[in-house]
Amino acid sequence: MKKLLLASVAVTGLAFAAPAHADVDLEIGGYFKGYGAFVSQDESVNNDIAAFDMVRDTELHLGGETTLDNGLTVGAHFEFDADGNDAMGVDESYVYFSGNWGRVNVGTENGAGYLLQVAAPSADANVDGIAQYVSPFVTTGGLTAATLDYNMVPSAKNDKITYLSPIMSGFQAGISYTPDSDAAADNTISMTNTAAQQYEEGYEIGLRYEGEFENVGVVAGAGYAIVKEDGTTTSATDDKEAWNIGLDLDVAAFGIGAIYMEDNNGEGTGAGTGDTETMVVGVDYTTGPFKLGVSYFNQEDKATTGVEYDRYTAGVVYEYGPGMSFRGSVQMLDQDNAGATADADGTAVLLGTQINF
Repeated sequence: MKKLLLASVAVTGLAFAAPAHADVDLEIGGYFKGYGAFVSQDESVNNDIAAFDMVRDTELHLGGETTLDNGLTVGAHFEFDADGNDAMGVDESYVYFSGNWGRVNVGTENGAGYLLQVAAPSADANVDGIAQYVSPFVTTGGLTAATLDYNMVPSAKNDKITYLSPIMSGFQAGISYTPDSDAAADNTISMTNTAAQQYEEGYEIGLRYEGEFENVGVVAGAGYAIVKEDGTTTSATDDKEAWNIGLDLDVAAFGIGAIYMEDNNGEGTGAGTGDTETMVVGVDYTTGPFKLGVSYFNQEDKATTGVEYDRYTAGVVYEYGPGMSFRGSVQMLDQDNAGATADADGTAVLLGTQINF
């Protein structure tokens, strides 16, 4: 009886010593974006490009949240890249707190400038959207950029604090602070003034409006970001600065929009520095489960001695089930190289599917 009593006391002690767990609703999700790509592009000597190949982007998402009696919602969100040759890498990891006062994100996530950024209509957002998830082209044969984005992310996904206001009369604002935009690790304090880390804190602001005027849907927004250079005397860089402005109009089944963005790439006194200027125009038409779209992307990259890209994309998306779509597009990419370097181009046809779960 004495042994039984002692055992009971020990078990009770362990129960009291065990850490408390939040009553959280757990979620699992993600997506698969996979395509077959038929490609023809300029090639370098002894570098033959496969006429047909498969390209994909896959992520696994985990998270959970709970709402307390005082109305505060607390949650965590994690995203894992599942295409790392059997090595799953963490893409995003942050916690958030929200209520009728707005929302705060803390962790590795993009900042307010990106979260509130307006995207132009696209043929298939995976191949010509604000972030190009898959590309049929290869950096060879004179092509120097296979992937072309217009997402404003000068501080990348380094640890940051972001506040997003509640939506009021269609308007929403946000601000972000990144302590170290060159952070080498998440579990230690970072070092600045080193050859590998030339940037320190970063700041972002964004403003977005969504509403309707005279039966025309309106989405408009703008953002600005600055990342401070650390002041090392050996650095040929300056503060990174970027800004964007965008407008998207929806009239009946048609959408038309355009964005413009500038990024100074931390230009300093070193060779090959300069602004990158990007303009995107897109139009789409939606009827039932079908969406047809076309887009034009132009980017002048003065940081690489005046390279200019022109990308034309046309495509169709068919929703064959909730969170499931077939996608097809044709994309042409022209690259004009300054100086004696030969120009380059490529054409691709992509057929694939996206499944969100």
